[in-house]
Amino acid sequence: MTFSKPNRSDATETKNRTPRSVCPFSGLCATCLAGCEGLCEVGRSAFRGKEVIYPQPFGTTTSASEKDYPIDFSHFNIMGSAVGAHGIEADSNKAIFPAVDLNMEVGAGSDKIKVKLPIIIGAMGSTKVAADYWDGLAIGAAISGTIITIGENVCGMDPGLELKNGRVARSPNLEKRIKMFQDWYRGYGTIAVQANVEDTMLGVQEYALEKLGVDAVEIKWGQGAKDIGGEVKLDSLERALQLKSRGYIVLPDPENPSVQEAYKAGAFTEFERHSRIGMVDEESFHKRVEELRRAGAKYIFLKTGAYRPADLARAVKFASDAKLDLLTVDGAGGGTGMSPWRMMNEWGIPTVEIESLLYQYLARLAAKGAYIPAVAIAGGFSLEDHVFKGLALGAPYVNLIEMARAPLTAAMVGATIAKGLQEGKLGPIHRKYGQSIEQIFITAAELKDMLGDDFKRLPAGAIGVYTYFERVKQGLRQFMCGARKFSLKYISRDDIAALTPEAARVSGIPYVMDLDKEEVEKILG
Repeated sequence: MTFSKPNRSDATETKNRTPRSVCPFSGLCATCLAGCEGLCEVGRSAFRGKEVIYPQPFGTTTSASEKDYPIDFSHFNIMGSAVGAHGIEADSNKAIFPAVDLNMEVGAGSDKIKVKLPIIIGAMGSTKVAADYWDGLAIGAAISGTIITIGENVCGMDPGLELKNGRVARSPNLEKRIKMFQDWYRGYGTIAVQANVEDTMLGVQEYALEKLGVDAVEIKWGQGAKDIGGEVKLDSLERALQLKSRGYIVLPDPENPSVQEAYKAGAFTEFERHSRIGMVDEESFHKRVEELRRAGAKYIFLKTGAYRPADLARAVKFASDAKLDLLTVDGAGGGTGMSPWRMMNEWGIPTVEIESLLYQYLARLAAKGAYIPAVAIAGGFSLEDHVFKGLALGAPYVNLIEMARAPLTAAMVGATIAKGLQEGKLGPIHRKYGQSIEQIFITAAELKDMLGDDFKRLPAGAIGVYTYFERVKQGLRQFMCGARKFSLKYISRDDIAALTPEAARVSGIPYVMDLDKEEVEKILG
């Protein structure tokens, strides 16, 4: 079985000339023909070179791996029961799915972050698509009562950035992003500011803590989509020069006269801005945590990517020793605004495997009586069955599911509906529900009741995020009710079963044919 799909993808706008006859190893057509224009990635690379490394088009899309990993969450099924109830009286008139409680708390201290659903919106940084739909994401998170993180490089990319002695004195873009959440905050969730190497050098988190009223920050080691620093494309020579002057790696070198000449001649239209990779060290990690606490951080998170197992062990141990408030582990295959396409498909530990290792490492520390932080797992989650399985696979240690592409999709669709209404070009899929926000969005009446007059200024992207989350919440409640678990703390590993022996071997979750053997023996005598 071939897991990968090399040399062609809609993500890179490439294809095979003979799609029914392809070498499974190289991805080249079984017969490569002289005279072909260069349809595949190899062919396109012959004239566009490194440009073809990245998903296309930048700025209006997000991407995720299309590799068919050997094990994913479809290899597990959720187990139901006809007996009893956990977290509620075992009474058919009381144990109904709307009674399932999805509220929870996150944090190491007594003053915890309260959330209304076990989802965190993952870091959205300096990519154009994140900036374009940030209002929907931030406000959607605020009115839904969950956590959202501002990603890397937002300050460094800010055209209006003001520096003093090499540190951030003012960033209108970061200020605007934070304010969007704070203006709609209703007592649940929080907004965190993430930092990579460049952000840390610029003092971004200190600025957010001391000047912008933020109380949560996230240290970033990496993400599941790639094992290098953040990347974006720049559409002007002036912007490329500006960001190189701020210390970023910009390719090709915008200061090179021959590069400037080629750009002006139209040989290429975009520059690439790259961030540096971090260098993790235990002593410097703990030093940074203490610096952030002294700067006023009430909550400190750590996010790590799909690195090798030893790095996962470091993340678990360092987060435990530092008594962090949240550790997020991102599995390979998740989403991005811009990452090398082949890297996204062929690098890192996939989500099921990395969560299985995460469970083992946390269990070892817990057995020693060590502090266990709240934990989130990320990497391709989108709907309620994924949420339930992700929580169950890592139970009792995994508390949250981090999503990025799915809520961003909801924000994009909401904004598209508003644009269609404004321009009188509503699509048929929307027209069948009506000709207004109130008719098309099923939660509009609920939001009007909740927000009053503020509903009128609510971005449609935020309505999309809220409506999507409400669907996930109801679906999750239904799964939990069927499993007789009426509060998140009761979800356990025996609420799922592996459908293949290999999935059972990797995860430690029992194979479905081996499930409940001891109890079955007692029942049958």
